[in-house]
Amino acid sequence: MNRKSILAVGFTFLLCTTLPLSAANFKTEKVDITTETVAEGLEHPWGLAFLPDGALLVTERTGSLRIVRNGRTSQPVANVPEVVAAGQGGLLDVALAPNFSTSGTIYFTFSEPGKGGAGTALASAKLIRGENSNRLENVKILVSMNKKTTKGQHFGSRIVIAPDGKLFVTMGERGEQDRAQDFRDQAGSVLRINADGSIPSDNPFADGKKGLPEIWSKGHRNPQGAAWDSLTKSLLAVEHGAMGGDEVNQPKPGRNYGWPVISYGKHYSGAKIGKGTSAAGYEQPLYYWDPSIAPSGLAIYQGSMFPEWQGDLLVGSLKFELLSRLDRDDKGAFTGEERMFDGAFGRIRDVRVAPDGSVYLLTDEANGKIIRLTRG
Repeated sequence: MNRKSILAVGFTFLLCTTLPLSAANFKTEKVDITTETVAEGLEHPWGLAFLPDGALLVTERTGSLRIVRNGRTSQPVANVPEVVAAGQGGLLDVALAPNFSTSGTIYFTFSEPGKGGAGTALASAKLIRGENSNRLENVKILVSMNKKTTKGQHFGSRIVIAPDGKLFVTMGERGEQDRAQDFRDQAGSVLRINADGSIPSDNPFADGKKGLPEIWSKGHRNPQGAAWDSLTKSLLAVEHGAMGGDEVNQPKPGRNYGWPVISYGKHYSGAKIGKGTSAAGYEQPLYYWDPSIAPSGLAIYQGSMFPEWQGDLLVGSLKFELLSRLDRDDKGAFTGEERMFDGAFGRIRDVRVAPDGSVYLLTDEANGKIIRLTRG
């Protein structure tokens, strides 16, 4: 099925059958779902990670890192670096190192202050948990955007740890679109580094001759969702278009994904973007939305609780306040879209699949919530 055919597929919206929000039931195309509010009162939560003991590690864009356990939210974790909590910037994504149980290492992204303004940064640290307080130790900046700006938009940023231990981090173009085509600029890129911040020798520009050695792919506008896809054994990312043209991409080494030369959207003025929807040397998206849904957060479902969704993409929508499920066949081709929880929870910022197969959502609100989806 081609992209235009996909866009023509009918959307199924869900019917909420039980209120209040703290315990609601929904019918979807393939399964009945029960939702519960795990935590609330968070200030614009942005990223979520599952700790081995069942607790949740969650970032607030305003700059706090907190631990949620048994419905109780901790005081802020101490020693988080200074963040620029303005516009779309702040404390952003968080992920656990594969050896977290022994090392306590976490990774997180944030808008880092510096000369000229702020830019996306990736850091590692050791999480120390105590009976009455929690703190970070050995904070190390692994990536610091090489050109900072006072603009408040398009920081990215998601962290994905590949099966080989390499780290991918998505970087928005900071509202300065031409930076996405500058291979000497980290903005508008997917970066790939080793766990210690060094550069993998097999990166496409590892020798530094044609681009920065940490760059994996270019031509991205504002990728706010990314995940490792075990079906295609590759990274997948979702990114904001302008007016239309939100995309699902499969970032490949050295490839250029077109922004702002090609796009399926238009400028907010209504003007055409670049050369149109295609041009030689630029990659096509796997899927796109028009009109835009403002995607943020991406999970690729792998779990036992919802076998009907196995391999499907779950994408949060800020604009339409819903969860988009992109159905795929056994080869990874998109076959349709189901739109779920339309307006039920507010702006959905992040989507995560828990170890037990349940799905967690973060809502981007001043009174942000963590919502858990289980089989009804």
